[in-house]
Amino acid sequence: MATLFYLFFNTTIFGTEEKLFVFFQVTIITVIIPLLFFLILRAVGKIDSIMVAEVTQRKIPLILQCFLIIILVRKSITIQRYPELHFFFLGALLSTILALLSLFGNIKASLHMMAISALTVFVIAISLHFQFQNTFIIAFLILANGLVASSRIEMNAHTNKELVIGFILGSIPQLLLLFLWL
Repeated sequence: MATLFYLFFNTTIFGTEEKLFVFFQVTIITVIIPLLFFLILRAVGKIDSIMVAEVTQRKIPLILQCFLIIILVRKSITIQRYPELHFFFLGALLSTILALLSLFGNIKASLHMMAISALTVFVIAISLHFQFQNTFIIAFLILANGLVASSRIEMNAHTNKELVIGFILGSIPQLLLLFLWL
């Protein structure tokens, strides 16, 4: 989603073909490959469900996600060509590393909250950076943070503490990296 927002708001630099190429690269590395690995991990019994409720089961997927994001920022989303998106993915990498490290302290963070809060901060920053008025989108994303939190509570997937940890792990790295590109 962050890639779509970035490519949509940054209308002056990229042609349609490049936008599609970047979008498909990011989709393959952040959606398709993790989905395939999830299916493999589930087939071999390392993960019991899509919820990945056990702290120990979250380690392998998070390590994999770290490697995939590193590949993305080193080979595809470079700082020279896509600086804002590059720093978003660096923030995502930092968030993923922090979530992984928290598992060693037996602390589970909501990865859903981590993702939606990082996206919200990024869209607000992109709006400021490109001076594009996105009041409706930003309001929707703030509402989406509440909806994600509510759904995770309703599904008994997380506690309030885990949601707050996820929100912090998603938003703080994005806020810290804003100083490098905004």
